[in-house]
Amino acid sequence: MKILHLSDTHGTHHRLTELPKADIVVHSGDFCMVGEEREALDFLNWICDLPYNHKIFICGNHDACLHDANIDGLDSNVHFLCNSDIEIEGFKFYGVPMFTEDCISSRQTHNYANIPDDTDILITHSPALGILDLDDSVNGDFIHYGSEEILQRVMKIHPRAHLFGHVHRQHGTMEQYGIIFSNGAIMNDDYTKLNIPNIIEI
Repeated sequence: MKILHLSDTHGTHHRLTELPKADIVVHSGDFCMVGEEREALDFLNWICDLPYNHKIFICGNHDACLHDANIDGLDSNVHFLCNSDIEIEGFKFYGVPMFTEDCISSRQTHNYANIPDDTDILITHSPALGILDLDDSVNGDFIHYGSEEILQRVMKIHPRAHLFGHVHRQHGTMEQYGIIFSNGAIMNDDYTKLNIPNIIEI
């Protein structure tokens, strides 16, 4: 299975022309810039039109208009995962969004704790702590912005792959602990350039 992984497009999805071939495209959140409904609708129309067998997306912290939303009318091969799963070609994909409202409460901790043990491909917006998550702090030092809770869950369930974004500076892939990690952030760290999308083979 070949997965095209995108994240953090922030309204630039129409600039992603000539995308590479894959079986599935996964967007791990932040398709909006300011979280308005018109941005989300534009993205939904775009992803529905992509020529892939299956399309999966979750929400990031910039996609606030979809918090607690029920999205109706998507094509049958377009899957919105919100603390939920879909099985495709024998692989279980599970997606956890990152809404600010959840992060400032205990709800996000609950969401991460409920990631199923049999998840094959985990999709979150935030990285796991210490994995493709380095970025500048206010004083210019590099610090880790990933989640300790995600790291603990990933180490316990050991998925085949973990797809995420959020930290634009760390776009890329790596393999560690027998797990493929992919930071799919398309916008670079100062929002001036587009990164090349990641291709993951499972």
